Amino acid sequence: MTDISLLYDRSESDEIGIKLIANDMNIDLAFLPFHKIAFGFGRKGISFRSIGKDYSQELADTKVILNRCQSKNRRIYASLILENIEKAVVNPFFVESVCASKVNNLLAFSKAGVRTPTSVYIPANVKESMPNNLELDNTRDIIKLIRTYFNSQIILKPDGGTHGRGIKLTNNDLELSNALKDVIPSIINPSGVLVQEVIPKWFYDLRIIVSKEKGSFMKCAPTAMVRGGFKDFRTNTYLGNMVFRVNLPLVIMEEAIKAGKAIAKNSEATVIALDAMPFFEDVSVYNEDKIRNLFTELEKPFNKVLKTKNDPSKKNDFKSYSNKIKDVYENYMSSKPYIKIQETLQNSLNDCAKEVVFHEANACPEFWEQTRIVGGVNVGALLLQTALSLIK
Repeated sequence: MTDISLLYDRSESDEIGIKLIANDMNIDLAFLPFHKIAFGFGRKGISFRSIGKDYSQELADTKVILNRCQSKNRRIYASLILENIEKAVVNPFFVESVCASKVNNLLAFSKAGVRTPTSVYIPANVKESMPNNLELDNTRDIIKLIRTYFNSQIILKPDGGTHGRGIKLTNNDLELSNALKDVIPSIINPSGVLVQEVIPKWFYDLRIIVSKEKGSFMKCAPTAMVRGGFKDFRTNTYLGNMVFRVNLPLVIMEEAIKAGKAIAKNSEATVIALDAMPFFEDVSVYNEDKIRNLFTELEKPFNKVLKTKNDPSKKNDFKSYSNKIKDVYENYMSSKPYIKIQETLQNSLNDCAKEVVFHEANACPEFWEQTRIVGGVNVGALLLQTALSLIK
């Protein structure tokens, strides 16, 4: 009988990494697909099968399931189904449903007293279908509503987007009007418009990991991954920005724990990634030109990292790939420009620690390369430890 199963819709580095960690921890980990499968329920009981294999017994034998589906909506359905058949899930349905929506994230943070950006949600869609094939354009009214809160520069965001997709910076009404043309009901933006104040985060943001085991308190990892660069106002690494490690000041860790509790509520066990931004009133005390030059110098070792990450053969020999990616990241992190940028990051974060704002939570963070090696937090181990706590 297997106590813990890994549920996923496709096997990427993180999922393969969890398998390796489970082996190291002597955990007998089973695997359940959640993509091209059929889940049957009703008078004939529960069944769970793919075209080529029946997983019904594996599902029946499992006590705790790690929900690692990449699609937010598929992950929500998975947790809902699993909890209804009385399986413990990391992360549970409540956490998944809150994390799937930026509006829900922000409301949970705000209610708990966590520092967040000023945000405005307008339920009206930009364009609405009317009888007789007519269309109602709400652009002007939406802009008027937005201007009752913000005078000029704002961020436009899809409610359920990831990796920086669909996030736009607008500086005036014309740019806002043009940006609103692309806001249509979709899987990442089911309804309405979400806008947010621009936080002067300078050139970086933070990815902070919090976790809770059954019977214990919410904890915050002492180090965090920094995503930084000057390529785009969106510091997401998918847009070419680089990654660094910082030690978190105690005041930020305390705020992260408060944010984690706001998302998890009464959940017994959970692992959550929190996104936060430093708030800088004035960066003139730092030599930005020097930092920009350091980023240019850092491109050569970082490009070696990207080349290794994009190696198409990595799944064929994942252990070998993991050693290679660890070596190139360590070379990158030991370079002089990295060390100098990291020193500036640490000092500046210490300076503004009380002004950091939290803006998003993620229930299925990527971790094997960047968060684990650079950020210093092994999310896979936390997931498995959390799962074990639900069995004891």
